[in-house]
Amino acid sequence: MANVLSMDKQIAVVSMLAEGCSLRAIERITGIHRDTAMRLGVRIGKGCAAVMDAKMRDLDCHLLQFDEIWGFIGKKDKHVTVDDNPELGNVWTFCAIDAETKLVPAYKVGKRDHATANAFAQDVASRMKNRVQISTDGLRAYVDAIEKAFGADVDYGQIIKTYEQDDSLHPHRRYSAPEMVTTEKKRISGNPDMRLVSTSYIERLNATTRLHMRRLTRLTLAFSKKLENFEAAVGLHFAYYNFVKPHKAIRCTPAMEAGIERDFWSVGELVEAAS
Repeated sequence: MANVLSMDKQIAVVSMLAEGCSLRAIERITGIHRDTAMRLGVRIGKGCAAVMDAKMRDLDCHLLQFDEIWGFIGKKDKHVTVDDNPELGNVWTFCAIDAETKLVPAYKVGKRDHATANAFAQDVASRMKNRVQISTDGLRAYVDAIEKAFGADVDYGQIIKTYEQDDSLHPHRRYSAPEMVTTEKKRISGNPDMRLVSTSYIERLNATTRLHMRRLTRLTLAFSKKLENFEAAVGLHFAYYNFVKPHKAIRCTPAMEAGIERDFWSVGELVEAAS
C-alpha cells in the first residue's frame, strides 16, 4: 500500500474516512479507487486498534458510562438465513466513555449477548488502576459482566428510561427518537453517587460515532459487507476521536485531558503510528 499511495494521499483518504465520507465519495473526490481506499482503511483501522490497546493502560478514570450501538453486516437479522455466514446480521459496538475526560478507554464489537458484554467489561477492568463508578442502561448482560470483571471493587448504578412507543400518536416522529416518559435509577453494587448515574455522555458519543462512521449512518445505503472491515472502521474512528479530533467541551483531545498525550495528533501522525 505504501508503494501505491503517497503519504499525502493516504492522509487524505484516512481523513475523509474518519470524518464520515463514504468510499464512493472519496473515490469521486480523490480519484483513488474505492477498493484501494478500502484496503488502506482496513490496514490503518487495524493499526489504530493496536495503538488504542497499547495506549489505554493504567488509566485514572472515575466515572465510566457504558452503552452499545447497533449496526449490521451484509444484511439485517430479519433477512439472515440458516445458510448465511454467521458474521452476517446485526452487530453491536459496546463502548465506554469517561464522563470527566471524555476518553474512550475500550470498545468491543460483537453480538448483543453475555459473551460480548463479558469480554468488554473484562477489557475495561484490565485498563483501570483505581476503583470506578459505572453507569449503564437496563441491559441485563451488564449486571453479570460487571460483577465478573470488577467483583466488589466497583460502584455500579443503572438508569432505566421508559419511552413512548406508539408511533401512531405522532407519525411525524417516525424517524426521530421517541419521547422519554420516565427515568428510574437503581443501585446495583457498591456505593455509587446516584446523582452521577447517567448515560448522557455515552449517548452523545453514539451520535458522534454515527456522524463519523458512514456505515453506521441510519437510513442510507452504507453498510459493511465484512466484519473485518467493520471492526477496522470502529478502530479508526475511536483512535481519531481520542487522539486527533478536538473535543469542544474540553478544548483538547480526550487523550490530552486524560494525560495520555501532551499534544494534538495530526492525521499523518495517526497514520504513521498505525502503519
